[in-house]
Amino acid sequence: MATNRGSTANGAHAAPEKTYYEQQREMLVTEIAQSLEVVLQNINKLNRSLEEVTSVGNEFAPVESLWSHFENVMAKDPNEQQGDAQEGATEHEGETEVTEQQK
Repeated sequence: MATNRGSTANGAHAAPEKTYYEQQREMLVTEIAQSLEVVLQNINKLNRSLEEVTSVGNEFAPVESLWSHFENVMAKDPNEQQGDAQEGATEHEGETEVTEQQK
């Protein structure tokens, strides 16, 4: 009497047994799928962290703008301002002021 390995008590045929190669391949594919799921979760966490950092950075934009403006004002060459004052003085060098007493 020959028996069928795939038969069950209710008469339905089960899938044929998988070879060692197929079992290992299935195990590795499952492991890879789980690892990719972990990688995806970590990428999502990283994305959320980057969004939080960006939003915190955006909160400092007005302060950065104010400090930048302050820095630009302070970085102007003081000699340039003195030069402007000297130019104004040289324009009036040739003129003499007439006082009320001289008239």
